[in-house]
Amino acid sequence: MKNQIPFAFDVPSVSELTDQIKNILESNFRDILVEGEISNVNQSRNGHYYFTVKDDSAQLPCVIWRSTASRLDVELQDGQQVVLGGDIQVYPPHGRYQMIVTLVQQAGIGRLQKKFEELKKKLQDEGLFDDSIKKPLPPFPFRVGVITSSTGAAFHDIQSTFQQRWPVATLYLHHASVQGMQAAGELVKALEYFERQENPVDLIIIGRGGGSLEDLWPFNEEIVARAIHKCAIPIVSAVGHEVDFSISDFVADARAATPTQAVIISTPDINELRFQIEDDVKTLESLIAQKIQYYRDYVDRLAHSHALLVVQERLTIQRNRVDSLRERMRSRFRQMVLERESTLQYSMNQLEQQSPKNSIQNYSRLIESLNEKMKNRSEKVLNDKTSRYKDAFAKLREINPKAPLEKGFSRILQDGKWIRTQTTFDPKKELQIEWKDGLVRLPKYSESTDS
Repeated sequence: MKNQIPFAFDVPSVSELTDQIKNILESNFRDILVEGEISNVNQSRNGHYYFTVKDDSAQLPCVIWRSTASRLDVELQDGQQVVLGGDIQVYPPHGRYQMIVTLVQQAGIGRLQKKFEELKKKLQDEGLFDDSIKKPLPPFPFRVGVITSSTGAAFHDIQSTFQQRWPVATLYLHHASVQGMQAAGELVKALEYFERQENPVDLIIIGRGGGSLEDLWPFNEEIVARAIHKCAIPIVSAVGHEVDFSISDFVADARAATPTQAVIISTPDINELRFQIEDDVKTLESLIAQKIQYYRDYVDRLAHSHALLVVQERLTIQRNRVDSLRERMRSRFRQMVLERESTLQYSMNQLEQQSPKNSIQNYSRLIESLNEKMKNRSEKVLNDKTSRYKDAFAKLREINPKAPLEKGFSRILQDGKWIRTQTTFDPKKELQIEWKDGLVRLPKYSESTDS
């Protein structure tokens, strides 16, 4: 070892070499699928699943994180034949690689592939895939409907690409499940929703991110395909990744390999438009400058020609004639205005003399005078009546038979008559004594005397 010649080049450490391996594997083995048998299933206390997928010749360590396991809602058992989807990850401390699983499906996708091919042939025979019936995409879509999951990454990719490429557009997201039993029905309802709007969108993008054939299956349902074919609005299908194809891709008016590419093929690049407009403006300015120079030279040549001088002389004569006619017209017009004003003033004077205004004013003054006289007469009559009333009231008070009662006197009544003297008093009759505050009945005078 001591006599060994040192290397003339840099030798990586274990960590550096592992990092290189990690970068190569993790960048080239993303979103992959693998089929095999599950073994050594173990769930940690944190809820993570650790297991191995194998076949007769090899095995692959796998991990399903707790959050993914709760979303997948699957039960892993040794001996299951499954299809797994996910990414390869290198774990440097142990110098091993493993698969981070994000998808678990039972093996046996062949039947779905067969069903896919059968439906594809059926719709193709009906002409739903023909290019002749596909609607052209609008060159400048300003209102774009998006049908996808509101919680998925597809809408985020579409939105960010629109902001970079065509920010003048307004996006209208209609949430729909993109996998599962209810997904196909929700996709159809979303298409019908956009068709019912009074102010429809210019374009619809329908799709989702990548996945297995089962994940993408709602976009292979016949009801979804026929709803896309029936829709009057141009549709771009963006389902899965570049290698994925679905029935909706064939029926739609345009197919995009990814949601991001759907934005690229359906919208112009605003920056490219700016550059094109700038180039067009420069070209137009150059052409206009050339035209202006051409006509300037042409006018200059005409200005020094004999024909133009003759024309200018004729124009001068006609201009003078026009000025003379204009002055005559102004003079005549002023005269007509003065005549009309004189006639109008005469008519107004005549009207003033015959106007009933003076008579109305005289009668108004007469009415005011009569109103004043009537008012004074009414006040005098009212005062006389009031004075006579007061005098009569005073006399009535003087002869009021109850006036003495108010002063503390009393009086004797028999048969409702005031007994003023002894001679008119009958001892055999009942009597009443009246004061100002009441009346008392007494028995016959003779009876009270006997008792």
